[in-house]
Amino acid sequence: MATKVKTPEQLRKMQAKREKEIKKWEREKSRPKNRYYLVYLVFIISLIYITDEVASQIGTLMKTEIANDLFAKYGESSVGLLDILSMVVVPFQALAIFYKPLADRFGRKMFLIINTFGMSLSMLVIFLSNSIVLYALGACIVQFFIPHDMQVVYIMESAPSKHRARIYSSIKFFANMGVMLVPLLRRLLMEEASQWRNVYLIPAIVGLVACGVALFFARETDAFIDARLKYLRMTDEEREQDKLQKKVDNAQGGVIPALKFAFKHKQLRWLYIVGALANIGFITSINYQVILTYGYAESYINQGLFSAMSDALMDAVSIGPVTTALFMFPVGCAVSQVIMGFISDSKGRKAAALTTACNCLIAFLGFTIGAKLAWEPYLVGFLCGACIGSYYSTNDVIIMMIGESAPTNLRSSIMSAEFVVVALGVVVSYGVSLPVLTIFGNAATWIVAFALTVPGFAAALIAMAKKTHDTTGINLDTVTGCEWD
Repeated sequence: MATKVKTPEQLRKMQAKREKEIKKWEREKSRPKNRYYLVYLVFIISLIYITDEVASQIGTLMKTEIANDLFAKYGESSVGLLDILSMVVVPFQALAIFYKPLADRFGRKMFLIINTFGMSLSMLVIFLSNSIVLYALGACIVQFFIPHDMQVVYIMESAPSKHRARIYSSIKFFANMGVMLVPLLRRLLMEEASQWRNVYLIPAIVGLVACGVALFFARETDAFIDARLKYLRMTDEEREQDKLQKKVDNAQGGVIPALKFAFKHKQLRWLYIVGALANIGFITSINYQVILTYGYAESYINQGLFSAMSDALMDAVSIGPVTTALFMFPVGCAVSQVIMGFISDSKGRKAAALTTACNCLIAFLGFTIGAKLAWEPYLVGFLCGACIGSYYSTNDVIIMMIGESAPTNLRSSIMSAEFVVVALGVVVSYGVSLPVLTIFGNAATWIVAFALTVPGFAAALIAMAKKTHDTTGINLDTVTGCEWD
């Protein structure tokens, strides 16, 4: 098919548009940076990361209360039914993978702010919800925005390469500690389990404040500006000569070209596969609070404090040991994240992934058994946090390696497109867990979680060890993605 020839007027308008954008990015690049810029950038990103972590975790930290309230008449199958309801967010997650690559065209800062605002709005909607429909709407909004992790891209493109993982893990540490806001609000605002909506208001306000701080004090990353200016400054002749390469690399991003690029190159292809295998145990990351709640409920029954599962028992457990345990949940998460960062920079990304995966499985056994035996809630909460923090840390190492194996002009797109492949692992996780939980009830959650997480992590680690290469210290400005082919 012949290429449509543009008229001189169209060419003139295109050139004027390019020149206008060049001036825009040149002005942004010329903005002075004082020596403390990295310090207050870390503060801004930490505030946004806290909003992201709270938005990601708040529903899971109160999953039992939400499920039992929304599906009260279905009793013991409520968690399975809530998981089935959560499938309504899948189309929004699918749309989201086409949204994040826009940051490769329009810049990181715009989407950093939009994503934070969207997460805050979702929590406000859930706070105001008085029906399953409004709750589902809030869940759809939050699931559209939380996967993008634009703050991670900011860290990767702004931090010195030799300290990148340490800075990332330190920020993630404070973000995880910020999740302590949820159990604090549980204690202050929940006199009974049905008042779970109250907990959403304060995090929504914190997120809106974070948007304002980022809007006025964060600036665009130099890595993006340099890549965008290079693209815009190409002459028409250079564009024509480079046309074939653009089709292969899609110089300004996109999900489909990113997937094509990733599966063409060995390192990225196997990192995608590793991500999918690791997420076969996804059910653990969304049902840990259910495991805690029903573990302690079982221990109460065994002690003779209650004769059977009941609303009174659930209220006693929710307001009592579960809320107490959740105070230490973010501490466990934060500690595991710091461990990941320091091992990652000193021993390499693979060593970090192996360590966090082992920590995840050991801590899983600890908090599951501890709840059933009524161990000290603070200890059980710490082990629960260590398990989930290690789970996410393992996935963080994978996504970090993906980002460090991708060229700048495609980095955001390739990191976004990973979710297309990771979704296969999540589908397996849901496909196995939903029918089991719906049939056998909430108390079976820990068995399903363990049965999926162990083989998934084992397969992921074997694939990582045999098929991928470490990316510690890679130069993000020069990496092409072809180095390991």
